[in-house]
Amino acid sequence: MANYQALHDWNLSPTEAVALQNQLRSQIRIEPLTSTPKTIAGCDISFNKFEEAVYAGIAVIDLATMETIEEAGVVSTAPFPYIPGLLSFREIPSLLEAWSKLTIEPDVVMFDGHGTAHPRRIGIASHAGLFLNRPTFGCGKSVLVGKYEEPAPERGNWSPMTHYRDVIGAALRTKNKVSPVYVSPGHLIDLETAIALTLQCDGGYRVPEPTRRAHNLVNALRRGEKVM
Repeated sequence: MANYQALHDWNLSPTEAVALQNQLRSQIRIEPLTSTPKTIAGCDISFNKFEEAVYAGIAVIDLATMETIEEAGVVSTAPFPYIPGLLSFREIPSLLEAWSKLTIEPDVVMFDGHGTAHPRRIGIASHAGLFLNRPTFGCGKSVLVGKYEEPAPERGNWSPMTHYRDVIGAALRTKNKVSPVYVSPGHLIDLETAIALTLQCDGGYRVPEPTRRAHNLVNALRRGEKVM
């Protein structure tokens, strides 16, 4: 069973949640990896905005072969309403439940969402990283906050995303002439390493393989095609 540390309760009001984000952000550490990762997990969530059912999935991939070596998923109930900027309070409890079902503890974790590219610099990848106590980063399909210059159209090009003069992430081209994805460090990793891992996890799609496979998993759970 993969372990995590329980930092706080989830029974909070939106005002309390914002205050907690401001408190926790000081614990986030953006720094290079201390070792070369061998495995990476992708995490994703699926839900209807105004429904309480949450479908959470994690796909663990061997970085040398890009094979999926483990999957875990759960169907649960959201403990928090849908509020932009506070989605981690809605999504992390279900992902932690799925995480606890893993037999392999991944070396690094990619989230379909954001890390520091967040109004208070603590998106789901940063918040969850404090629970997991391992390197985490976000790879989002859309911008939550930040501005950037359009990167050159070829795969591998990127440009910094800034917010109030802080570099909070990168707009990264993962495929030629396709819209960028938005990469940001979460916890215990730096931006350059997060970009390199995103490019390494290439399956020929705009979205990197860890979160793409987790996305496929949660959609299968949602359609009832897979039971875990």
